[in-house]
Amino acid sequence: MTEIQDGRYLYCLVRLAEADAVDEFSTAGIEDEPVSVHPVGEIGAVVHTCESLYDSDDPQTIQQWLLAHQRVVDEAGKLFGTPIPFQFDTVLTGGDEALSEWLASAAGRLEDELDALGGHWEYRIEVTHHESAHEEFVNEDSELSALRSKAEAADSGTAYLLEKQYDKQLADRLREHRHQQARAVADRIANHVSALESLGSRQTRDVDLDVSQKDHDPIARFAVLATDEEVDGLGGELDEIAAEPGVEVRFTGPWPPYTFAPEIDTQGGDRRGADSRR
Repeated sequence: MTEIQDGRYLYCLVRLAEADAVDEFSTAGIEDEPVSVHPVGEIGAVVHTCESLYDSDDPQTIQQWLLAHQRVVDEAGKLFGTPIPFQFDTVLTGGDEALSEWLASAAGRLEDELDALGGHWEYRIEVTHHESAHEEFVNEDSELSALRSKAEAADSGTAYLLEKQYDKQLADRLREHRHQQARAVADRIANHVSALESLGSRQTRDVDLDVSQKDHDPIARFAVLATDEEVDGLGGELDEIAAEPGVEVRFTGPWPPYTFAPEIDTQGGDRRGADSRR
């Protein structure tokens, strides 16, 4: 691990509606470090004292750290409301004094950001398309159907070339079809959420938030920001999408708004994120 002096590991920022809530928060963080809330005015930083950054070549160790990080942010959200989460391994040096100075200098913007996110939570959506639906897609495409029939009737040498041509055209058609489906799904769910971001094939290090599965064929992956009231309409729309032939929808949340959290400049703090969520 990279050694540092008088560090404060940052989990998230919260809005302090009641001063007593600071003392109510009690949980263990990464490596069971005691976590506390450092208040400055109506802003609180959820932190633990640290002497190093968290580096490891062991995937299981990193996964455990990520889970611990997310658990602390989740607990903070339950008590204080929607937090602004930091990326894993964000550390500010200089101890409590530096932390207080930074919070005080950024208080106006941080209060605005927390107010804007208040009552909103992140949800992850993955829409998948099963292989069994490809046959129906081919049958509806006259050019592909004709090319497949031609390949089946040709001699071995010609059939090989035609099959290669067929496979390429099928892949191109499916790719464009998925893009169209993804845009259509985005349009349908956008009316039910406050914000939407396409995750595409982006790989994340969010252990619990990543709903992608290798045994499925993804059409689209989205992160959305929604209130409790908006989620009801979103769920109904997703039910209709899932009822379409060959389509499956996976829906997880609520989560802290990792994807939609603003960039927070810790003004010289050591920051080493395990992934980029923006």
